[in-house]
Amino acid sequence: MSLQARLFATTRIEELRALGARKILKRVLTGKDLVAIGLGSMIGGGIFTTIGPGIAKAGPAVIIAYVLAGAASFFAALCYAELGSMVPIAGSAYTYAYATLGQLIAWIIGWDLILEYGISAAPVAQQWSAFFQDGLQRLFGVSMPAWGATAKYVYTGAWWHMDFAHSSYDVLGALFVLFLSAVLAIGVRETATSNNAFVVVKIAALLVFIGAGLFLFHPQNLQPFAPLGWVTGGRGGLGIIPAAALVFFSYIGFDAATTAAEECKNPQIDIPVGVLGSLLIGTILYCAVAIVLLGAVQWQHVDQNAALAVALRPFHSATLEWIIVIGALAGTTSVALTSLFGQSRIFYVMARDRMLPAFVAKIHPRFRTPARMTMITGTVVALLTVIVPLDWLLELVNIGTFSAFIIVCAGVIFLRYRRPDLPRKFRSPFVPLFPILGILLSAFLATQGLGKYTWWRFFGWLIVGLIIYFIYGFRKSDPKTINILEPEPETLTYEA
Repeated sequence: MSLQARLFATTRIEELRALGARKILKRVLTGKDLVAIGLGSMIGGGIFTTIGPGIAKAGPAVIIAYVLAGAASFFAALCYAELGSMVPIAGSAYTYAYATLGQLIAWIIGWDLILEYGISAAPVAQQWSAFFQDGLQRLFGVSMPAWGATAKYVYTGAWWHMDFAHSSYDVLGALFVLFLSAVLAIGVRETATSNNAFVVVKIAALLVFIGAGLFLFHPQNLQPFAPLGWVTGGRGGLGIIPAAALVFFSYIGFDAATTAAEECKNPQIDIPVGVLGSLLIGTILYCAVAIVLLGAVQWQHVDQNAALAVALRPFHSATLEWIIVIGALAGTTSVALTSLFGQSRIFYVMARDRMLPAFVAKIHPRFRTPARMTMITGTVVALLTVIVPLDWLLELVNIGTFSAFIIVCAGVIFLRYRRPDLPRKFRSPFVPLFPILGILLSAFLATQGLGKYTWWRFFGWLIVGLIIYFIYGFRKSDPKTINILEPEPETLTYEA
């Protein structure tokens, strides 16, 4: 096999379907659970923490920014739904790329998905830590020591001259990640039940904000609607487009539903329901919250750190503020939980393909989950949480997700023309128009909305990933062979 053929070799979709039929992972999730997983990964860290900075970038026109980010997500969601119904295998965009565009592209997207799932859990954990510490201080007057409150470096000169002794570290955020990883390792049913409860709490908090905020609504606060235009100050500056690239973080995670494909009772139906249902509910909530917030507070006066809680202070109600804080805690918890869940499942599938060492993803004989991989992932994310500042982490997350969206949209176009015979329980409408729109809109937001330093870090990340691929994955994996990582035969109890 030539080098080119080897790099772009694909796995056969028929074999992937047969693998999914093996029921190696425990199948207990329904479409309702997948909607909750999508909402769990979407609603939380994004809407509670990025809406303030988004308004600072675009003013009232942040509403348009949410619509643009939602449109890019919508076109990608249709493609995720089609591929998820065709290839009901865990791994999300990585699996879809391997089945359509080849091994090299699959590795690149799998490596990028670490940015979307693994690394994104770290800033969300830091956001949870900040909300939790604020609650401790308000209720009990207890504050963390300065050295353990947040991840922040002190410099004695240039950026590489860091004073570690006088820097601070987010201890609570790291412990939070380790706790969630243990919950994930125990079992997916327990994870889904916990996540469903968190989703109900945070959606209830947002509905309370919308209902209370309407009493403070003043239409004149929405004028001027777009004071900073579409782009001001170049890429990554101010305006609607940079704001859309920022608030896009709020949409990250609806595709987490696809990572649970092998744990669904009826994945061909459940995956489209989970992906599209969570995106629809999330988009409606985001736009409603943004409109009410901007009607209640002039955009120049929106608090960037606690926009929703501060907006309700004219009521002088501690109860309302606490509802928002509790909603933020539930939101960040569910986002971190589902992000860690998605990352562990992606690593599991990559290890099953021998792109990563197989031993790390072995299925636990009792829990029927990749428990070892889950705890390894949690430990790495905990280390990132404790030492890496929030702004360093957030910049890479969005660009990794944009790249995943582009490849998934391209995969749908490719399969429609290469394998039109394959049965599709769900078909994305208007192919190739909608996938092309998804590609163009994602590429536009990434190139025009994100700054050059983000792109430099992203290319550096890709180079590291390619080095690892050619050292290990390229030599060890075989696209023609689908491997099984399962517990010892005598411990298996398959469900009908």
